[in-house]
Amino acid sequence: MNIKNPGQKSRVVAFIDIGTNSVRLLVVRINPNNSYTILTRQKQQVRLGEGEFEKEEILPEAMERAIVVCKKFTELARTFNAEEFVAVATSATREAVNQHELLIQLRREAQLDVRVVSGREEARLIYLGVSSGIHLAGRSAVFIDIGGGSTEIAVGDEHQYQTLESFKLGAIRLTNLYLNTKDPAPVSPALYKKILQHAKTVMADTIRELRMQKIDCAIGSSGTIMNLAEIANRTLHQNISPLGTDLSYRDLKKVIRLICSLPIEQRRKVPGINPERADIIISGAAILDTFMKDLSLDRITTTGRGLQDGLLADYLSRMDNFPLVGKLSARERSVLQLGRSCGINEVHARTVTSLALDLFDSAKDLRLHNLQENDRELLQYATFLHDIGSFIAYTNHQAHSYYIISNAELLGFDRHEVAIMANIARFHRKGVPQKKTPEILELESREWEIVRVLSTFLRLAESLDRSHAAFIKNVRFTRAEKGKVYLSVNARGDCQLEIWGVEAEKKAFKKIFSKSLVLEMGQISD
Repeated sequence: MNIKNPGQKSRVVAFIDIGTNSVRLLVVRINPNNSYTILTRQKQQVRLGEGEFEKEEILPEAMERAIVVCKKFTELARTFNAEEFVAVATSATREAVNQHELLIQLRREAQLDVRVVSGREEARLIYLGVSSGIHLAGRSAVFIDIGGGSTEIAVGDEHQYQTLESFKLGAIRLTNLYLNTKDPAPVSPALYKKILQHAKTVMADTIRELRMQKIDCAIGSSGTIMNLAEIANRTLHQNISPLGTDLSYRDLKKVIRLICSLPIEQRRKVPGINPERADIIISGAAILDTFMKDLSLDRITTTGRGLQDGLLADYLSRMDNFPLVGKLSARERSVLQLGRSCGINEVHARTVTSLALDLFDSAKDLRLHNLQENDRELLQYATFLHDIGSFIAYTNHQAHSYYIISNAELLGFDRHEVAIMANIARFHRKGVPQKKTPEILELESREWEIVRVLSTFLRLAESLDRSHAAFIKNVRFTRAEKGKVYLSVNARGDCQLEIWGVEAEKKAFKKIFSKSLVLEMGQISD
C-alpha cells in the first residue's frame, strides 16, 4: 500500500452509462495522492429501448430523450471542469439497426463519443463495479444485473471472475413482448407463467452450467432488484430497505403475488415501489424469480453499485501504480481512499496501526480478551482512520472522526462494523466510552464490549507515537500476574512524551481489564 506520489495534478473525469432504461452520470476528481473524490452522481430515466425490440430500431422520440439527457449531463460535468469523458451504451444501442444515427447525434449535439459495449463486456464492467465494493472474504459469488434490455451474470470472488454471460432478457424487453402497458388490468397467473417460461428458456443452458460451480452467495446490482427488495421491506417488514439488504426468495414470491394482483395505477402506490418502474417491474421480477428458483437461491443481497462503478474501476486499473485497485480488498481500498481523500498523516497512521495490532495480538496470547480476527480487522481500519477528523478541525477531532467514518461510503462493511469503527476512533482520546454516551447507545452489548477493549488498545498505541516520530519500534504485553499486566516497550531516542502518554492511560486500562499496567522500557540502538 506504500505508493510514491507521482506529482501529477488532479483531473476530473466523467463516466456516462447509456442504458436501455436510464442514463447515468458519475463525475470523479482523481487526486495526485492516488485517491479519488466523487463530485456528483445523476440518473435520468429515458426509456431508450421503449418499443425497440420487435423491429430492433430506436424510436425517434426515445432517441431524442436520450440525446437531451446526455447533453444536459455533459454540460453538468463541465461545470465541475471535467476534461475527459468515458461513455458507453449497452443493450438498446448495440441491438439497434439505427445505432449509428444515435452515435452521430450524440457526438454532434452533446460532444460525446460513445463506445457500444458487447454483452460480455457489459457483464465484465458490472462485475468490476460490484466486486470492488463488497467484502466476500474468500467466498465465490454469483452476480446478476437485470437491465431494461439485457441481463448480465458473472461468477467470481473479489479479485477474479470465472464466468461472464449476457442474455437478451430485460424488464423493458419482456414487457414489450408480453404486457400491454396501455392495459391497466392486473397480470394474471397464466400470463405471468408465460413470462417465467420465456426467462427460463433463455437462461436454461447457463443455469445448468452454474449449478456445476461453487457458489456461496448471490449479489444483485440492478435498480429492479433493489426496488423489489425495498417493496419487500416496506410491505412485509414495515421498514425502509438500506443498500446491501437481503431479499429472500420467499419474500420475492410474496411481492410478485402482490404486484401482479393490482392494476397499474394501484401498483404505482405500493409502499416502496418506484412509480416509474411500475409498468416494467413484473417482467424484471420474473427474471429474478427464475434465476433464484433454478439456482436454488434462498436469498440475494442487493447493492447500488453497477456498471458506472465498473467504468471507474476499469479506468483506475489502467493508471500506472494506482493503489486502489488490483489485489487490495474492497475494505482496504475504501479505507485507504477515505483516508487519502481527507489528507491523513499516513506515516503516523501506519505506525499507530502497527502498535495497536501488536497490543491486540499479545493481549490475546495472555487471554486478556477473547475477540476474534474480524474484530482485529476493525481495529486495524479504525486505527488507520482515527485522526481523520483533523480534516475538519484538530480541536475535538475525535468527534469529527466519528462523524466522518459514520457517514462515509465505506465499501465492504456493514452498518454494525462501521458503527464499531467510528466509536473506536471517537474514543481514541479525551473521554473513555460510557454506556450513557450518545454514540454508544446505538451499539449492541457485544459491540459495546468490543469498542471498550479496542479503543483502549488504540489509546495506548496513539500515546506510544505521541510525538509522531516513530520512536517506539515494538511493543507487547509480556506477562500477566495477579492484578498486574506487564507492557514491554522498545524505543530508540528520547521518548519521554510517549512514556507520559502511557502513564496517563493506566487508569483507563485498569477499568477495562481490572489489572494495573506496568511499563517496562528497553532501548534499541540505531
